[in-house]
Amino acid sequence: MQLVIVESPAKAKTIEKYLGADYRVLASYGHVRDLPAKDGSVDPEHGFAMDWENYADKAKQLKAITDEAKKADRLILATDPDREGEAISWHVQEVLRARKALPKAVERVTFNAITKATVTEAMKHPRELDTDLIDAYRARRALDYLVGFTLSPVLWRKLPGAKSAGRVQSVALKLIVEREREIEAFVPQEYWSVVADLEHDGTPFTARLVRWKGDKIDRLTIGREGDALAAKADVEAGRFAVASVETKPATRNPAPPFTTSTLQQEAARKLGFSASHTMRIAQQLYEDGAITYMRTDGVQMDDSAISAARRAVADRYDASYVPDRPRHYQTKAKNAQEAHEAIRPTDFGRDRVGSGDHARLYDLIWKRALASQMASARLERTTVELVDGTGQHALRATGQVVLFPGYLALYEEGADDSADEESRRLPKLREGDAPAKKGVTAEQHFTQPPPRFSEASLVKRLEELGIGRPSTYASIIQTLKDRAYVRIEKNRFFAEESGRLVTAFLERFFERYVGYDYTAGLEEELDDVSGGRAAWQAVLEDFWRDFKPRTQQVMDFKPSEVTAELDKFLGPYLFPDKGDGGDPRLCPNCHQGRLSLRGGKFGAFVACSNYPECKYTRRFAQAGGQAGEDTGPEVLGTDPETGLEVSRRSGRFGPYVQLGDGKDAKRASIPKDIPELDLDWAVKLLSLPRTIGAHPETGKEITASIGRYGPYLAHDGKYARLQSTAEVFETGMNAAVVKLAEAAAGGGRPQRGSREPLKLLGKHPRTEAEIKLMEGRYGPYVTDGTTNATLPKTVAPDALTLEEAAQLIDARAAAAPAKGKKPARKAAAKKSAGAKSTAKKAKKST
Repeated sequence: MQLVIVESPAKAKTIEKYLGADYRVLASYGHVRDLPAKDGSVDPEHGFAMDWENYADKAKQLKAITDEAKKADRLILATDPDREGEAISWHVQEVLRARKALPKAVERVTFNAITKATVTEAMKHPRELDTDLIDAYRARRALDYLVGFTLSPVLWRKLPGAKSAGRVQSVALKLIVEREREIEAFVPQEYWSVVADLEHDGTPFTARLVRWKGDKIDRLTIGREGDALAAKADVEAGRFAVASVETKPATRNPAPPFTTSTLQQEAARKLGFSASHTMRIAQQLYEDGAITYMRTDGVQMDDSAISAARRAVADRYDASYVPDRPRHYQTKAKNAQEAHEAIRPTDFGRDRVGSGDHARLYDLIWKRALASQMASARLERTTVELVDGTGQHALRATGQVVLFPGYLALYEEGADDSADEESRRLPKLREGDAPAKKGVTAEQHFTQPPPRFSEASLVKRLEELGIGRPSTYASIIQTLKDRAYVRIEKNRFFAEESGRLVTAFLERFFERYVGYDYTAGLEEELDDVSGGRAAWQAVLEDFWRDFKPRTQQVMDFKPSEVTAELDKFLGPYLFPDKGDGGDPRLCPNCHQGRLSLRGGKFGAFVACSNYPECKYTRRFAQAGGQAGEDTGPEVLGTDPETGLEVSRRSGRFGPYVQLGDGKDAKRASIPKDIPELDLDWAVKLLSLPRTIGAHPETGKEITASIGRYGPYLAHDGKYARLQSTAEVFETGMNAAVVKLAEAAAGGGRPQRGSREPLKLLGKHPRTEAEIKLMEGRYGPYVTDGTTNATLPKTVAPDALTLEEAAQLIDARAAAAPAKGKKPARKAAAKKSAGAKSTAKKAKKST
């Protein structure tokens, strides 16, 4: 019997169908062991020896593999054809070796697609495990472990609120933070454009002023409204005729088939997929045999695939859409490893696979790969210049005509932050023509800051810099989200305060290790290990020689010294020059104290040196005091019942009102729907909960209050939601009884479909279904009407974004069992005392 090991059960099931009865195919379910999350798992003092530990949840899979291996004549390791796949095979081999269950014959087989022809052909050409790839894996894993377990403790002790740092994660975060700084430092510049609406032979078109009073007009030339209006008047008064018509032919060539990186970028642009969602769907398409391996830097296709694509183009269109010669591509990405083909369909005759997101992603891959072997598009670009009678003023109109669509008939690549407008059609114009003038407009504009990164543009930038590997980008981005270093709004990354502070700390104390060139250089060294050009222990030794002393040096600093250094380092950002010669650190509240960075339990903030007399503070991330300032308690008045002072304050979780002072002071959050907070509103909020009265049926009290998720009614352990803060104080007995009765319908909870959502998040970016945030029996959850997904404890309902909700729903849907199939429940067999003892011994032996 021959035992074949792959990663996933889906892959195992598919391959077992292709092989004969002599083969047994089992899944390892990914990696079977890893470095345990504790000190000492990597020992730099002894050649970076690694202490591997089997995953506890893989015991069942490892036992099944071990049992079958003992009966097998031959072990075939057929995991994915990359570094991670090689590592999984190596781990399985080492576990079997330790258990003395390794067959005499051990071979490695790889294939780029899961089709019968590819798999059976690969089985004819086995090889040994690639030690260079395994060494590269060990080097990366040890490096990431050493950075994480050496640098993260420094962060925890010296920077309150920081959670972790990583070799590539921290550099990706730095990119996002630097972009945030650029946006904040950006000073918009005013400029005006003058555009004429013209018409010729019944075809309207527009022309822009490019010369005024004999001078060339650039985008920023006209910077004041007065000049714009004067230029507009001159255009209105002039009679413009065509002075020249310039027509140039142009050609556009198709993009190459997808790599891992470009697939993530394009799926983000066109389908709204996150990088992790894209890779999850692509993995399933690969395991189903629909596409080739989805972790690749290569842009080339196999010759047989190119021929199949050309035939498919000819069948779909005609011979004019097939180029004379096949197209061959070479990657331009830094550090690219072209060991595998580009991502393409295994069968170009299948233009549809699956449904939902699977179908959408497959369609994207199929079209991109097919278009890569299609003819170029032929265009004609026309530029028309119109001059007035004086020759002092000129207008320019541009347009584009597609003469032959070529590959554009099937696919056009998306773009990040493109400012290009749709190509405009121009009428047929000749020299001397005088188009009719329908109107002239002068429009004000302002220069725009650089756009925040989207997942697509961040992945693109990381790849351009040679930082990380495309197969790791999804996990890097997910880690930044999980650590709450960034948030995503409208598919754009915003740096959170904690992320900005961690970046500042690393830039000040570990500048070299978050440098783009250094990180890219380290990637090249690791790639040299993969190629057998460098020894993995030597690479680690070079890194560790400088990194360890630096971390120890920073660990010796006192937290106050770290804060003082960050205060100096961030001075130009936190306290920018006011431009009037004034002291940017002067407290705007007391006008005497000086502002500086302080460290607190929940992170850094800016405060006045005259504390506690002056209680001015502002959040760390609010550069130059733009917003988020807290000038201390604002006294609203005196409570008429107690005579205590009522004040408005700001806290970690937002604004609140407080009655009195000290530990026993009563506090209440300020709801967002209160138009203007005054003493009356403050007293009302501090008086909650409000007792409406005794329920006419039970005699128990009904109360109204404001909770974590908004205003509500409470009665005998049952609740009903209110729509506004005003209803808390206005709802009477009759209305309260009705609302409680409606909420109680259906077993103590509002009936399905009758509950009011906490929030309408919008349409699912992939299915178009409306996503709602709801309050459930076991906490808040999101639903698209078909799938419900509970919010993790790490996700605050108020901060939940549409994309995060969509990902939760997608993950829940993917994890759900097939409809109509219920897992069988087996009664647990009672163990005798002897059996328990035997089980414990067996566990120790493994």
